[in-house]
Amino acid sequence: MIRFVLNVLWVIFGGGLVLFLGYALAALICFVLVITIPFAIASWRLAIYSLWPFGRTVQAKNGGGGAITGAANIIWVIVAGWWLALTHITAGIALCVSIIGIPFGIAHFKLVPVAFWPLGREVVDLD
Repeated sequence: MIRFVLNVLWVIFGGGLVLFLGYALAALICFVLVITIPFAIASWRLAIYSLWPFGRTVQAKNGGGGAITGAANIIWVIVAGWWLALTHITAGIALCVSIIGIPFGIAHFKLVPVAFWPLGREVVDLD
């Protein structure tokens, strides 16, 4: 029940809806450009995870994806990953200034690794 309440508050006050819309728009653009479909899938994964982060975590997929995934992640870091991660770090620090914002700040910190290096990862539920 606490996870549900935190997720609803996250969507309203923590930036979850804005993050979802931003990542979903990026995924749509990447799908249209066809050659960037792997980045679209990663962006969609980020959109879903950023909409409902409490009670879920990100882990490496079995096998990790290999050299092509690593090369694609390097392209992602250069084009988008570094500033997305920096944005989540900045938002996390700003939210952790107040006691009420600490859970939302932690949620932003959970988004940093997947925003920086998204390919070869999956979102899993915590049970």
